[in-house]
Amino acid sequence: MHTKLIILDRDGTINRDSDDYIKSPDEWLPLPGAIEAIARLCQGGWHIAIASNQSGLGRGLFDLATLNLMHDKMNKLLAAAGGRVDAIFFCPHLPQDHCQCRKPLPGLFEKIGERFGVALDQVHAVGDTLRDAQAAALAGCQTHLVCTGKSEGYSGSTPPENFPPQTMVHDNLSAFADWVLAQGETANRPPSRASVR
Repeated sequence: MHTKLIILDRDGTINRDSDDYIKSPDEWLPLPGAIEAIARLCQGGWHIAIASNQSGLGRGLFDLATLNLMHDKMNKLLAAAGGRVDAIFFCPHLPQDHCQCRKPLPGLFEKIGERFGVALDQVHAVGDTLRDAQAAALAGCQTHLVCTGKSEGYSGSTPPENFPPQTMVHDNLSAFADWVLAQGETANRPPSRASVR
């Protein structure tokens, strides 16, 4: 059976974003319902990977040890809720570095596909910005926009004009999880009580 994989953006999708960058574990604050949404997806048989631009590393705003502490905080919150993230892929580069991994380029997504051995056209990718959707679409993923983070305040069932046309719009990560779990792709197991509304 194939691995069921979802790729999530981090800042603005799972946790609160900031124009000043998220630079410490204290600044890493989950969005309402996001941790529980990931836990429900895990319990529904999905694997979760994160693809995140982290140019704060390249800008010297924080170091790798601090980034790991942020992710330790996230992982502890997830474990307490019954969820987990299987892999975190991040780009530390600045725009002028011309790397292939900084979104809107698809490098992070391609590396995740290789790690999990999955065809990316079977993968849902979720983010809060145009560059998240562009990178996911270039990699061949099914693209989803959440109206949190940079897209907070956007409402509508169709994506903004310049987004990949097949992008689906959800209010937040919890609404996305509801949608995925309602597709009946839960590996033939009965739905958990948490996913029944």
